[in-house]
Amino acid sequence: MCLMGGRSKGASKIATSANPPETPSGVPTRRSESGKGVLLMLLGMFLFAAVDTGAKFLTAELHPIQITWTRQLGLLAGAFFLIAYHGRTILRTSHPKLQVLRGCVAVGSATLFIVGVSYVPLADAVAVTFVAPFIVTLLAAFILREPVGMRRWIAVFLGFVGTLIVIRPGMSVIHPAAFLIVIAAAFFAVRQIISRALSDTDKTATTIVYTAIVGSALLTLPLPFVWITPDSQQVIILVGIAALAGVAEVCVIKAFEVAMAVVIAPIHYSMMIWGTFYGFVVFGQLPDMWTVIGAAVIISTGLYTLRREYLISHGRV
Repeated sequence: MCLMGGRSKGASKIATSANPPETPSGVPTRRSESGKGVLLMLLGMFLFAAVDTGAKFLTAELHPIQITWTRQLGLLAGAFFLIAYHGRTILRTSHPKLQVLRGCVAVGSATLFIVGVSYVPLADAVAVTFVAPFIVTLLAAFILREPVGMRRWIAVFLGFVGTLIVIRPGMSVIHPAAFLIVIAAAFFAVRQIISRALSDTDKTATTIVYTAIVGSALLTLPLPFVWITPDSQQVIILVGIAALAGVAEVCVIKAFEVAMAVVIAPIHYSMMIWGTFYGFVVFGQLPDMWTVIGAAVIISTGLYTLRREYLISHGRV
């Protein structure tokens, strides 16, 4: 799962983006591009799953920081493109400290995820990360003071129950490193909350650029101490990770530009399908029955929460 870059900015707009322009009949003008948005989001999730697979494969011999740093290069290349296209005005921000903090949290999230996935089956790791939207709800309620009704609190509780079903703490079924993935998901949620705070004043491109620059700088500092010179096969995989991560970021950002967030956001859960597919093809791993049940609980409550947010934003509840 992608836990870094511009995707959270798009995802955060589930609750904050303005409604699309409407025709005189009240029909959103974006509707005709919903199909394009869904396809872009599906492609983005497929590519992110491939990136996670490559990262898991490399953790057997390379340090997670080195892998995360290489993965970040794809986003950094995109940042340089944005600077070249928009000029240095893209660096103007009303909240520089928040932008730097977002970059730091993004690095922590991505690094912890890669460390965790080196011990945990890919599909299980992806399922655990789905707890992030529920943590966002908690943080939004206590930090942003957003109203959260009883139904959404129940959805949050059930989401955590689903996560516990996947992890099964104390049963020695899944490696304890799964809790690192929970922390990574929590960091991812913090990043989304920061994105919400920034969305009213800073452009999406500005946030992407700061995240790329801050993340790359932080990861470069410890890099000389953990660097292992990769062989030719590892170089190919590392280059592929950087390239695919960059393309996936563009796909997801573009998806949120051409279609409504309420249509696109649920496609995030297709990561479970891709994670299972890659996990079986590359590592010969399949999720067990309890992981499937836990993931189903998490996804169902997540879809319910998205539906509630859509109805609330449209004044239907």
